[in-house]
Amino acid sequence: MKIGDKVRFLSDIGGGIIAGFQGKNIVLVEDEDGFQIPTAINDVVVVTTDDYNIAKVHTEGTTRRPVAPGTKTDPEPEPADKPVTFRKMAYERRGGDVLSLYLAFVPIDIKAMTTTRFEAYLVNDSNYYLQYALLKAENNTWNLWCNGDAEPNTSVFVDEFGHEDLNDMERVAIQAFAYKRDKSFQLKPVVNVQLRIDAKKFYKLHAFMENDFFETPSLLHNIVVRDEMAKPLVVDANQLKREMYANPETAIHQTEKPQNGYVRRYDDAQSKGKAPQRTTHDDVVVIDLHAGELLETTAGMSAADILNYQLEVFRKTLAQYAKKKGQKVVFIHGKGEGVLRQAIIHELNYKYKQYPHQDASFREYGYGATQVTIK
Repeated sequence: MKIGDKVRFLSDIGGGIIAGFQGKNIVLVEDEDGFQIPTAINDVVVVTTDDYNIAKVHTEGTTRRPVAPGTKTDPEPEPADKPVTFRKMAYERRGGDVLSLYLAFVPIDIKAMTTTRFEAYLVNDSNYYLQYALLKAENNTWNLWCNGDAEPNTSVFVDEFGHEDLNDMERVAIQAFAYKRDKSFQLKPVVNVQLRIDAKKFYKLHAFMENDFFETPSLLHNIVVRDEMAKPLVVDANQLKREMYANPETAIHQTEKPQNGYVRRYDDAQSKGKAPQRTTHDDVVVIDLHAGELLETTAGMSAADILNYQLEVFRKTLAQYAKKKGQKVVFIHGKGEGVLRQAIIHELNYKYKQYPHQDASFREYGYGATQVTIK
C-alpha cells in the first residue's frame, strides 16, 4: 500500500486515494471532495475501481483479507433445472428377502394366439436390486439379448417379438447378482441359469396362466424360486459325458440293467413322470421328448438321469407301435446341444435298424424333430 493507491473502506461506504501516512497504523484517505480522512490501515483495502459505494461489511473482531478482483465471494443460486439427486428408498415387502426371479412372456392380444406378438419381462419378486444380463444361444456361442438393473419388486420390459422370432429363442440364459443399497443384506449366490423356450407353447392358450404379476395370462419360466435356482432343462453335453463315462456301468442302455444305486434314481424319475404329450396329425403320432413335457420336476435329477428317462419313453413308444406297419412317429427332441438327438440316432442305427428315419418336416415341427417309420 503506497501513496496514490485507490482504496475503499471496509467498515463504511466510500473510499478514495491514499494521500499520506500518519505513523505506522494511520493512512490519510483523500475523498472526491479533497478531504483527507485519517483511517486505520486495517480498515481499508486497495481496489482498482472508482466505485466505492459498496455495502458496509461487519468486521468487528476480525481482520478482512483483500479479495482478488473477479473472485466470487457469494455462492451462485442453483439453476432451476438441476437434476434431483435424492433417491427414494426401495419398497420392501414382507417375505421378500428370499430371491425369486422369473422370465415372463405376455401376449399382446390373447384372443389371437396364432398371430399376436408378445412382450418379454424379467420379474424381480424380491427386496433385492439385480444387475442382470439376458443371453440367447446361437449354436455353441451366446449373444447378449439385453442387460441392466432391476429394482426390487418390479418387472423390467425386455423385448417385443413375434412367432417368427421363436427359433432364435430356443435357448436363453440369465446371469445376475443381487444386492441392496444403503443397508446391510444377506449375500445371495450369483445366478447363472439356462432355460429352454418351447416354441409350441406360444400357440397354446392353456399354456398362459393367471398370475400375480400381470393382468393378462402369461407364460412364466422359473429362474430362481425362494433362493433355489431352477434346474436347467438344457443338457450340458460335456457334463453329460463326464457323468455317463465316469463309470462304464452308466452307459445309455443302463436303464435295461440298472445297478450300483441307479435303480433308486431311475425310480425317482418314474415317480415324477407325466404321460408323454402324444398327438396325431394325418396318421402321424407326435411325441414330445422335452424334459419339461415328460417330467413334473427335474429336482434331484442329473443330466444323465433326464436323458435316460427320455430314451426310455422313446423305446416304449416304438414298442407300442411295433405291430403297426407303416406308422409314422415324430419325436420332438429340440435343437439344443444335440445330445438327445444323437442318442436317438444311435438307437435307431444300432437297435432299430429296420426302422427308416429322417428329419421331420421343418414347416410343421420346426428345428429338432426326427420322423421314424415302423416296418
